[in-house]
Amino acid sequence: MDKRRVSRAARRLIEQCQRINFGRIEYLPIRNGDPVVDPLPRIVREVRLPGDNGPRPEAVLGDFALKRQVEDMLAEFARIGDGVVEVLIVKHGLPFSMHVVEPPSDSRH
Repeated sequence: MDKRRVSRAARRLIEQCQRINFGRIEYLPIRNGDPVVDPLPRIVREVRLPGDNGPRPEAVLGDFALKRQVEDMLAEFARIGDGVVEVLIVKHGLPFSMHVVEPPSDSRH
């Protein structure tokens, strides 16, 4: 899948991850399987000492093939449908892991 084939909101989130490089995005709403990025949720950038703390070089590219991590993140958003990603961890400009708020399930079945 290419970047240009995803929704505008997903592209904006992908670009934000590339600008963060290392850090996290907190309380990211998901509506109809798409991230809500207007307004942008809280962003916490990790500053590595020593380290390259600038944006990823890919951040300036208009289109490119998405890495598996991005495809997996978007698939998880589709699975969530409507909900909240409490924390999305970003490493090397890519989604690394996420904490998802889910409603309690009835375990009596």
